[in-house]
Amino acid sequence: MTYSPATADQLLAIRVNAGIEELARSERFAAAEPDMVEAIVEGVGQFAAGEWAPLNRIGDLEGAKLENGVVRLPEGFAAAYEHYVEQGWNSIASPADFGGQGLPFTLACNVLENLGTANMAFNLLPMLSVGAIEALEHHGSEALQAKYLPLLVSGEWSGTMNLTEPQAGSDLGALRTSATPITEGEHAGKFRIKGQKIYITWGDHELAKNIIHLVLARLPDAPEGSRGISLFVVPKYHVKDDGTPGARNDLRCVSLEHKLGINASPTCVMSYGDNDECIGELVGAENRGLMAMFTMMNNARINVGTQGVQIAERATQQAQDYAADRIQSARAGSPDRTPVAILEHPDVRRMLLRMKALTEAVRALLYYTAGQVDRGTLGNADAAARAEVLVPLLKAWGTDVGVEAASLGIQIHGGMGFIEETGAAQHWRDARIAPIYEGTNGIQAADLVTRKLGLDDGQALIGLLEEIARESADEPALFALAGECAAVARWMREEASLDDRLAGSVPFCTMMAVAVAGWQLTKQASAVEAGAAPALAATKPGTVRFFLDRIVPEASGLKASAIAGAESLYAVSTEALLG
Repeated sequence: MTYSPATADQLLAIRVNAGIEELARSERFAAAEPDMVEAIVEGVGQFAAGEWAPLNRIGDLEGAKLENGVVRLPEGFAAAYEHYVEQGWNSIASPADFGGQGLPFTLACNVLENLGTANMAFNLLPMLSVGAIEALEHHGSEALQAKYLPLLVSGEWSGTMNLTEPQAGSDLGALRTSATPITEGEHAGKFRIKGQKIYITWGDHELAKNIIHLVLARLPDAPEGSRGISLFVVPKYHVKDDGTPGARNDLRCVSLEHKLGINASPTCVMSYGDNDECIGELVGAENRGLMAMFTMMNNARINVGTQGVQIAERATQQAQDYAADRIQSARAGSPDRTPVAILEHPDVRRMLLRMKALTEAVRALLYYTAGQVDRGTLGNADAAARAEVLVPLLKAWGTDVGVEAASLGIQIHGGMGFIEETGAAQHWRDARIAPIYEGTNGIQAADLVTRKLGLDDGQALIGLLEEIARESADEPALFALAGECAAVARWMREEASLDDRLAGSVPFCTMMAVAVAGWQLTKQASAVEAGAAPALAATKPGTVRFFLDRIVPEASGLKASAIAGAESLYAVSTEALLG
């Protein structure tokens, strides 16, 4: 299938939900004028459709391969990445001091949205680099920044994050990779890194001239658990005094994981220090590595939430094309017995509208979140706190939507959707990793009902719901959902035990996400009614109405589950549960 960038809907969301024109009134983001915004959105959409989208199916079929110690990608990937770097797409929101364009994070999100819709597996490469830039910008010394940021910003070098180990999944306190101080010789002041990391996305490849790994490890005298973790920058190639790559560091890709999807993304098992000569440099303070890594991870969680939009958009476009071409049966409610395209049948129309409404809703939530992040960057503390609340909603619900849309796409294809040749199954296989990435969706929901629920003494979350309620008085279902979310939040803060909160965290996270997304969709509908985005005038009112009338009430129905408590989860003993 061909991929057409959703440029009109993206621009609407960037203007209405992110509020890009308001951001451009600040000195920092003054360059984000309307012409610039349109040029970026249209330009990256055309680039993604023209160069990255054609590689999506090839990447799925051929995948990344480890041959004689070298990770290789299918033909075409190297040239497409080179063009990505040449055109400056990697540097959109990076700091100008290191060669970036210093534009709003909102526009960097749009770059990744387009590239990921075109090719989700390939897009993981720049996505991880953006996170590495963020971590070094906020926590690296001036020397580290000068050494690594310019070529990370340009995209000539790529970045990774190394957290997981075979015995330490989400529990980072259990990791064992070690870092031993070096006191003599050419690497004095640095550290010898030794250990193994698993699930390292784009951990090795030949597309970039160097790979800058950010690795969590323990110093010899570090405290136990998560309090004793430090962060180190470990380059694939040592960096010479002139800034160019030198000799190879003592690290290697041991193997590539055989995965359900994203086959073009090399997911590596990485070994550091096989010969006790893997050299790394400390990022930030000793034993404060999680703080630095979570800067990177928070960025990544937003970008993983964006993957929900990406895969939902791609699956929706393919399902629409198939449903328009597939002729089967007369419409049941029509006196004309001539067979029609299946999109004319009520249930297929329901599925298509659901896919479209969910996709546009997550996009609205994405750009609203990005806009709050940008306002936080400008010093707005309330916006920064609101972004903290929004991140788990976007990551969890956004990726759930991606999986649902991809699944509906297969359903619309019928039996042909279960056949690999149509490509519909690839979207579901690719989408399924996103609810696991960067903290599973259960972890996102747990974050919401623990740390985020009490942020600013609860006002960050409750204030958001109060604003939704004020602006949704003429939408009864959305107004009711905002009130039900507030009631659940009060119950969790005032009455529920920690187990009760965690037991209801996932349904509550969904309720919150749907409430915010529905609210942001109403803003889009009002803007379109007022003349914005004429190209969407025929579709936007209908998709917003579908969301408000069908999906919002579904979310309200989750309240009972959100406040059911933990007792029923343990009514069946562990022994009985295991049979």
